[in-house]
Amino acid sequence: MGKINYGRVIPGGIVAGIVATLLDWFSNAVLLGHLWDNAMKSLNRPTAFSGTFLGGFIVVELVGGILAVWTYAAIRPRFGAGMRTATYAGLLIWALAGVLPTTMNVLTTTMGRRLALYTTLLGLVSSVVATVAGAALYKEGATAAYPAAEAHQALR
Repeated sequence: MGKINYGRVIPGGIVAGIVATLLDWFSNAVLLGHLWDNAMKSLNRPTAFSGTFLGGFIVVELVGGILAVWTYAAIRPRFGAGMRTATYAGLLIWALAGVLPTTMNVLTTTMGRRLALYTTLLGLVSSVVATVAGAALYKEGATAAYPAAEAHQALR
């Protein structure tokens, strides 16, 4: 089994994070914005999408994207390279970061079932699409995109 190519995990993860940010923003702010506003009002909280929230949201999405591509790289030797394996990685990230926390929010009644259902289903699409996009950049070993890495390998 080869080592994980972190020089490719990071850029792939950033791409996955950007894709996830855009899809999740569209899903939650545009499509479900009214449900989020109602949920925040029922909890006596300010609007769901304040400036402070958005900054944190972007950071969390980027970290999630890096973790998704790292997961793809980690399971790739067992499942093979490609979209199917990236989908598996996206499903795992979705289950851990979407389904489980949302279920806890419903159980503690801090989130309504309708909003939870919609965010979970749209999160499934976002997680898989973002992971597939980021994984498309991942390759094992040094590549021509990283000439310094190739030169370093040649010196060994």
